[in-house]
Amino acid sequence: MSDFTNDEVMTVAAARELQGARSCFVGIGLPSVAANLARALHAPGLVLVYESGTVGAKPTRLPLSIGDGELARTADVVVSVPEIFNYWLQPGRIDVGMLGAAQVDRFANLNTTVIGSYDRPKVRLPGAGGAPEIASGCPRSIIVMRQSKRTFVEELDYRTTFGFGDGGDARARLALPGAGPSVLISDLGVFRPHPQTFEMTLTSLHPGATVAIVREATGWDLSVSDDLIETPEPSDDELALLRALHAGSAAKATD
Repeated sequence: MSDFTNDEVMTVAAARELQGARSCFVGIGLPSVAANLARALHAPGLVLVYESGTVGAKPTRLPLSIGDGELARTADVVVSVPEIFNYWLQPGRIDVGMLGAAQVDRFANLNTTVIGSYDRPKVRLPGAGGAPEIASGCPRSIIVMRQSKRTFVEELDYRTTFGFGDGGDARARLALPGAGPSVLISDLGVFRPHPQTFEMTLTSLHPGATVAIVREATGWDLSVSDDLIETPEPSDDELALLRALHAGSAAKATD
């Protein structure tokens, strides 16, 4: 099984980042696909936590939303939303948060609120949800999103979620408990924060991508690691499980 898509490389790369994690606060969409793939293959004991209050969810198909009954049906326990945030998230009891967004900037700040001006938006997006708290309270967070100049922007239309602010010691100045985004994974490559500036730096190219392609899809002046590598291709097992997840969800949708 050698043929794969850019989305599949992105999702597999994100799932690999969860190896060794005990618990993950999961966003819907691409993050949920990656987290469920990780639980199926790389981290079988991974406890998936969703904002709706489900702890230890084991969905047999990809959930459509945080309110999908499949999450509650398969969870170890369902608690109130305030408990999820006040007891589980804010004290740092969840290892990693996995998030998506409509826009990201060079310091991994995210926009999920509006495209255009806040008062007269071109597009009204779903909003913050729990993302600001997840990015602030989890010991680390992972961002997964498709890349273009519309999504990787020089300046966010609205800052919904704080990554590294304006860089440097911005998180320390706000006394945020978590370390911030440890990685940003797109359908073209992998970006990690520079150890001093915290600017997201290209560290790995997905198969078939080039630095020129990534630069063309980035709205800021891209920083590239001196130790740039190529992302390992998805294995047959990873592809088979990922495609089975999508196929199961598609079959359920037609029932």
